[in-house]
Amino acid sequence: MIRVITFDLDDTLWDVTPTLLRAEAAQNAWLAEHRERVTTQFDAAELRRLRMRTFELHPDLKHHISDLRRQALYEIQLHCGYSEALARQGAEAAFDAFLRVRHQVEPYEQALDVLQALSERYVLGALTNGNADIFKLDIGEYFDFSFSAEQIGASKPLPDMFHASMKETGARSHEMVHVGDHPEHDVAGAQAVGMYTVWANYSGTGWPGDTPADEEVRNLEDLPAAVARIERRSGG
Repeated sequence: MIRVITFDLDDTLWDVTPTLLRAEAAQNAWLAEHRERVTTQFDAAELRRLRMRTFELHPDLKHHISDLRRQALYEIQLHCGYSEALARQGAEAAFDAFLRVRHQVEPYEQALDVLQALSERYVLGALTNGNADIFKLDIGEYFDFSFSAEQIGASKPLPDMFHASMKETGARSHEMVHVGDHPEHDVAGAQAVGMYTVWANYSGTGWPGDTPADEEVRNLEDLPAAVARIERRSGG
């Protein structure tokens, strides 16, 4: 019997790209007002490239994307001649501006109804490599637990988050379904620990990996039926 359903968040329950663009705009607006030298010297695309450069220089932050963004903001302010104290304070403030908008996501149209229906029968959890906190969103009321790469110290497809969800719920892997859009991070990662998988393939592309997911859905509305089919095949 299926007892637990875990969800990826970005691009599974909402389209993350518009939100990230708005969040970076809020971050850069703060910089333009309070650290003018930064936005005078660098445009938004250059700031994005500098953040990726920070990732290369700080591999220890691989699983901590919030700290990575703070570090990039700190280093770019130092580069622009601000003192260490101002750079640290500015990094925190600019990141706070980013994070406030980062949580202004717009869930896919069917998300609320689907999650409400599933929550009546299953334990629901969120497993994300990103830095959105599901409990800061309206749909958070349908979730029982959440783990992030930052919290665990390891990103999907590494098994740590999946194992944490088993420990949290007391469920065995064959009693769990993971739903996500990423063939490697979500599908292959969950398969590796023995969980059932649903590929959220909203773009309708062909399967790019090796072993396909147990089910594939083109929209969230089809998810309850997909989980029901898995449950029937599993003998639940």
